[in-house]
Amino acid sequence: MGLVTAAAWTVAALAGVYLLYFWLAGGGLRRAKVTRFPAALVFAHPALAVSALVCWIAGLVTGSQALAWVAFGGLAAAALLGFAMFTRWLGAGRHKVSGRGFPALAVTLHGLAGVATFALVLLTASAPRFF
Repeated sequence: MGLVTAAAWTVAALAGVYLLYFWLAGGGLRRAKVTRFPAALVFAHPALAVSALVCWIAGLVTGSQALAWVAFGGLAAAALLGFAMFTRWLGAGRHKVSGRGFPALAVTLHGLAGVATFALVLLTASAPRFF
């Protein structure tokens, strides 16, 4: 189940990289005062998720359940930041990037893969035998 979780995490990460690219290409950093996505929020979300993924992989390699729980904590914090961005994205008006909206399919894929990853990490970390 650990490898399935890593695969779901990879799908979420790839969709997230695409969304970050889309935000940056649309002038996300240049328009920091008029965007609903502050740069600190946009960069803290993937930083926490990547840190948690590193802990998850280390937990898979070593079989450490403690690292799995650390990964879950980091992922929970990243999920809260992601949920904050999602609720801002749902708001009308300033969520547009260069006159275009964020690609709903990528946002949906990223969110669904993120929720699946969160659930899988919780289930795997709480299992009696990790991996």
